[in-house]
Amino acid sequence: MNRAITFLFLFAVLIGCTTDDQQRPTAEQAKDFLTEYQKIATTEGPVISSAFWISSNFITHDSQVVAADYSKRYTLKGLEEARIAATFDDIELEALDRRALNLIKNGFVMPPPLNEELAGELSIIMTELEAMYGTGQHCFTEDDCYDLEAFENIIDSSRDPNELLKAWSGWREIGKPMKDKYLRMVDIGNQGSKDLGYSGLSDLWFSKYDMPSEDFAIMVDNVYEDIQPLYEALQCHVRAELNQIYGDSVIPLNEPMPAHVLGNMWAQSWSNIFDLVYEEEESTSIDLTNIILEKNLSETEMVEIAENFFLSLGFDKLPETFWQRSLFTKPQDRNVVCHASAWDIDTQNKDLRIKMCIQKNEEDFITIHHELGHIFYYQAYSDLPEIFQSGANDGFHEAVGDLLSLSITPNYLEKINFITPEESAEAKRNGISLLMKQALDGVVGVPWTLMLDKWRMAVFDGKLNDQELNDYWWELREKYQGIQAPIDRPSDAFDPGAKYHIPGNTPYTRYYLARILQYQFHESLCNSIGFDGPLHECSIYGNELAGEKLRSMLSLGQSKPWQEALEAMIDDKELSGKAMLNYYAPLKQWLDQENEGRACGW
Repeated sequence: MNRAITFLFLFAVLIGCTTDDQQRPTAEQAKDFLTEYQKIATTEGPVISSAFWISSNFITHDSQVVAADYSKRYTLKGLEEARIAATFDDIELEALDRRALNLIKNGFVMPPPLNEELAGELSIIMTELEAMYGTGQHCFTEDDCYDLEAFENIIDSSRDPNELLKAWSGWREIGKPMKDKYLRMVDIGNQGSKDLGYSGLSDLWFSKYDMPSEDFAIMVDNVYEDIQPLYEALQCHVRAELNQIYGDSVIPLNEPMPAHVLGNMWAQSWSNIFDLVYEEEESTSIDLTNIILEKNLSETEMVEIAENFFLSLGFDKLPETFWQRSLFTKPQDRNVVCHASAWDIDTQNKDLRIKMCIQKNEEDFITIHHELGHIFYYQAYSDLPEIFQSGANDGFHEAVGDLLSLSITPNYLEKINFITPEESAEAKRNGISLLMKQALDGVVGVPWTLMLDKWRMAVFDGKLNDQELNDYWWELREKYQGIQAPIDRPSDAFDPGAKYHIPGNTPYTRYYLARILQYQFHESLCNSIGFDGPLHECSIYGNELAGEKLRSMLSLGQSKPWQEALEAMIDDKELSGKAMLNYYAPLKQWLDQENEGRACGW
């Protein structure tokens, strides 16, 4: 059956025009469809990727028009493919074919239904919500206006609770007009999910995890129970230290902490208040930014150092086109999107790139290692069919990137001649400082990444009425994070809208999985190379055995259930928080000593 006839036949089945049992889809037609899908993906995919690359690196009216057009057509084509894939749901297929069809089906997060009017309405709402966030600002008076960047500058650095409260509450004003649009979007998205054979958006979103959604929810909760004592000890210490600074009127010792004084607009990371909660000894501190500046490293040299990390593990060199086509510095002659990202433009032709406006500082040095984690993941699974060219689940890619950051240890910095053996030994003597810095982001983010999609699933499932949306948001934040709103929230508040991933429809469970998996990966690799010492001192740099084990997992892409990919890495299929506990064991012991006599919990 040729391509045109195949697609016309499948479309007829899709809309219910075919009733003869002998004309129902067959396994052979499923293979034909997957062959055609692969052909289109490999020929059209690179062109679409290039269009988006141009729109991010040459921000003009015309580049945005082209990208928007490609986006619309790519989405419509994807919906057509997803609906055709759904027509094969009830026939027996080879395991890989069934997996490929399921991945095509569940590749959407907010699908429109088979209704042109509703599809158009959904597109408009999604565009409006993104624009409301992206252009959001609040004016207290005509001459006192702030956008997110201005509000964040205050939240990140100010120590004045009144100024912090003004910035925190001001940014949340942008969420109020989003609520009705958000609920309408969810209503249409639920209809679209049902068109694809799912019970609703929750079922669609959690169909990606190779297990029943109910079992998945139980698993992630059980993993958090492993980590909860560590988080609660950290929360107790931070609350007590902030109480010493702000007093009982701002930080009561027997309540959840107010969200505005934690150094982050959403209190999802507390790293900006490190200096308030831990007194660091100057002699043991490694100033990576200063080292980079003293060595007068160029931006390209910073990337070469990160590439060398992977070469030391036995990975192949990056193609020459990576160095020719990536963006490392902010151009002076045009506007670009500076947010760091890794790009798989054309796998067949090894066209891999990163896009960063690199600053010569510690944060970007670590970020470069993270982005190259994505690049080498792309490289490892490049021989697989297009549909399987992704992480084993949506948390794996981020976990691999974050894995490398755990290996930027004093041992690593000594091996690349950034510090002397004496400086390395001195830094390791005060490992609590390093662990505290990491925990204020890595541990603090765990309950946040868990609760956000718990709130969203309750909305998707229709468990909340309009008046309960904001209250439930804060109920979950208090339950999981020990954080509360610093002031009573008005009845029209929609505080979830003040976080991009809600109006932008970016699933958040991936970040929860990534935070757990990176420590499982790290612990397994360190054990495999025979490292004997605290996990936070282990670096896999220079160990080809670790590289071989890492590649065995990366090369699977999304061709196997994530549990099998995890087993290839750690010899176990279970997601667990125990590796994170082992990593932070010295910090937990220190926190328990610091918290003696304190009233912990909330």
